[in-house]
Amino acid sequence: MKIPVIKKLVETQPLEVLIAVEEAIINEQPLPITIEGQDEGEQLTHTIAAIWILERMRETNRDFKDVLREYTQKVRESIN
Repeated sequence: MKIPVIKKLVETQPLEVLIAVEEAIINEQPLPITIEGQDEGEQLTHTIAAIWILERMRETNRDFKDVLREYTQKVRESIN
């Protein structure tokens, strides 16, 4: 998971496009946009993170940094 990649997606892509990317990866279809990542797993991780962050920003009316911090905390908790 690379934070700069997630940040770029959040800042440049609408939610609908990211959802289409997620579906394309899952269905092994060509991606509608370029997603940075070493493999499909990393691309999917970046896409899911960006979707979660965008949705959470809309729900809570908080800025990217706050929601990113919340997301990374959730990831850390799930690893432990």
